[in-house]
Amino acid sequence: MLILGIDPGYAITGFALLSYADNRFRTIDYGVVRTEAGTPFPERLLAIDQAIQALIKKYKPTCMAIEELFFSRNTTTAMGTAHARGVAVVSGARAGIPVFEYTPIQVKKAVTGYGRADKEQVQYMVSQLLNLRQIPQPDDAADALAVAICHAHSGDRPDALAVGNHLFD
Repeated sequence: MLILGIDPGYAITGFALLSYADNRFRTIDYGVVRTEAGTPFPERLLAIDQAIQALIKKYKPTCMAIEELFFSRNTTTAMGTAHARGVAVVSGARAGIPVFEYTPIQVKKAVTGYGRADKEQVQYMVSQLLNLRQIPQPDDAADALAVAICHAHSGDRPDALAVGNHLFD
């Protein structure tokens, strides 16, 4: 299974591509999509869509795992991030790949064994689980790797977001 992990954001969207077979991971690629402040918001969303579409075309993942949003303070940031998240989900749907959603607590628990782990614990465990020489940077890329690991450890969930090309017929 080739998993495209996404940590959504409109300024920075983290992405990760992990192969998972026989209970083993192979890191294919990870990084971030950055959009510039001051760029009109629709253009920022379009850039995120185009980058995710390019990743899907290049690597042909079998599924996408994306983090659900949790914001307790800044609603303006939450709304922008929700838009970017929607763009990512539509990108997966357009490509016909199943999209799976995970809460931050589910991701932390899958990676560290503890749903309230701090960011440093998650990053450390990501580097250990993937046999990386250093902790992935920036944080958004590490978070995308964590989401992909979570999906690999969760298997195909029946409550996954049902998306596919049939939505666009």
